[in-house]
Amino acid sequence: MEAQLTALRPELVGFAYRMLGSPSEAEDAAQETLLRAWKHGDDYDPSRGSLRTWVYRIATNVCLDMLRSARRRARAVDFEADLVLGTPLPESTWVLPILDRAMGDPAEVAVRRDSVRLAFVAALQHLPPRQRAVLILRDVFCWPAGEVASLLGTTVASVTSALQRARAALRRADPAPPSPLSDEAKRSLVERYADAFHRDDVAALVALLQADVIQSMPPFAWWIRGRDTVAAVIAGSDGSCHGARLVPEAANGGFALWQERPTGPGGSFERFALLVFEFGDELISEVTTFLGFQESPGVGEA
Repeated sequence: MEAQLTALRPELVGFAYRMLGSPSEAEDAAQETLLRAWKHGDDYDPSRGSLRTWVYRIATNVCLDMLRSARRRARAVDFEADLVLGTPLPESTWVLPILDRAMGDPAEVAVRRDSVRLAFVAALQHLPPRQRAVLILRDVFCWPAGEVASLLGTTVASVTSALQRARAALRRADPAPPSPLSDEAKRSLVERYADAFHRDDVAALVALLQADVIQSMPPFAWWIRGRDTVAAVIAGSDGSCHGARLVPEAANGGFALWQERPTGPGGSFERFALLVFEFGDELISEVTTFLGFQESPGVGEA
């Protein structure tokens, strides 16, 4: 059983991330789920369902417990737009990005990548926790209603009703729809963005942004809208990013960039931010720069 449980860890992280909106909390939830499963392995009865269903029941309860006292995580656009940075807000305020490798098999991540986009995960946080669990299990992981009912200890009718309410609430939260752009087109935009950044070519960089682009920078509630506004902010910056470099990464099922700065004359660099992109019909629609974001310990390890 131990090998089977260990194999489930990456997808448990992905499930918990959608529930919680935080990669570190998702890692904690997955670890707690596996600890409970190992401890109570004798309670598992194969005649009552699959091991996977039993483990997900534990994972769901772990996540629901974690959400009881938690406030809803937000994005910068949930706050009033302000050109003044202000005071950084606590980590618990924000929906944070997750690196794709934290969720295991790239092929599996690719299948469900639209459901791990930052905008979608942020919209999920508007749902009550049990509705959130139902929607993720039914619409993301495609579990049958009967299996979800068994997992939650309720009826199929109750699951169906919760799913309908969750879908309606998700529509009201209005997550940006997935972009029609191909992976090749998205990759090209991000590569050209990095190239323009490295050349300090503001005109080339903003040309990659759609007219109503949104730019934000957690942990500050600051955010701005509009290509011209972004250009003006870049032009008026203090040059603190001069000499920094952008390095490709895969996060939230898409293309991202680490921002690294030189640490001294030895040529070494340190990461100080992760840029996560959303895309529109043709160009980049949103750039979120997560200052101080760090890769969770153990990500990518077996």
